[in-house]
Parts: sequence; structure tokens; C-alpha cells
Amino acid sequence: MKKILMITGSLRKNSFNRQLSEMITELIGTRAEVTALDFSDIPFFNEDFENPPLESVLKARQAVIEADGIWICTPEYNYNLPGVLKNLLDWLSRPADPDNRKSDSVMKGKPVTIASAAGNSAGGGVRKQLSTLLTIMGMKVSGGEGNGTVLNKEMFVTGTLTLPEEVISALEKQIETFLSEI
Repeated sequence: MKKILMITGSLRKNSFNRQLSEMITELIGTRAEVTALDFSDIPFFNEDFENPPLESVLKARQAVIEADGIWICTPEYNYNLPGVLKNLLDWLSRPADPDNRKSDSVMKGKPVTIASAAGNSAGGGVRKQLSTLLTIMGMKVSGGEGNGTVLNKEMFVTGTLTLPEEVISALEKQIETFLSEI
């Protein structure tokens, strides 16, 4: 069975993008094994702590190695990447072999796809930047900038993400494409 590692670009326990990742996991159902990466214990990137690798970084790297593909669900902060997500990607982009600075990262060649729940832009800014960054990191970006959904005012009041049928249909198509590519 294919394994997908879900990465949420927010550390908030009930963030809209965590809810989105859980909804995507439900849509995937039994077609793949999905696990969520908890990276809340990874510190700010600092080369002083890069070697030997920290246990929290090794744990995240191992989760990436074990996955056939990565699915990133992220909010958009001022049309950009959230700092916690960028920090994680910085750690994961470093050489996997601490004794060989020219070794590939665990992300190199790994299939990845993107989704976002955000304001009126539906995460368009962050999805575009993330697609570019992941390509630079040598990942195989599936579906380009992925899919986004708009968070309306009611969702901010209730704290609950609801997806319109057209977004669910787009996510189903994204799932099918991604599963065929990993």
C-alpha cells in the first residue's frame, strides 16, 4: 500500500489546514496509508545544531524517507509561507548524510502535492511560492500549485472548515492524480 505523509503548515491544533488534511485523509480512505507529521519539536534552523542531526530532525527525515509521497496543506500568511513550514523545509533540505555535504536531501526526488485553505485568495500566493520552492528542492511537484479553498467569514466564527462540492471534486481529482504518480 502506498504511504502518504501529510504535512500541515500550521502548528495550531485545530487549524483550518489541519482540518483540510484530515478531510483529504478521509477522501483518500483505504487507497493509501496516510500519516501526519508532528514537527512541533523542531527548533529554528541553525547550522550550529545541524551536525550531529537533532533527534527531532532525524524523526522528520525518517518519516519522509518512509513515505512514497508528501502532501502539504498550508495556510497563507501575507501571501507567503508560514515560518514553521519554511523552517521544516529548511531542515529537510539539508544533506541527509552529515558526513557528506554533497549528499542529497531526503526530499530530493520525492513526489509532493499542495493544498491550502486560506482567505479570499484560497492560498494562491503560498501555493505558487511553495510549488517553486519544492521544485528548487528537487521534489517532483504533482498538480503544479495544487488546490485551494476560500475561508469565508462564517468559518472564522465557527472555527470549522466546510468544503464546497467543487473543491471536494477538485481534491478527488488531485488524489487520483497523485496516487497514480507515487
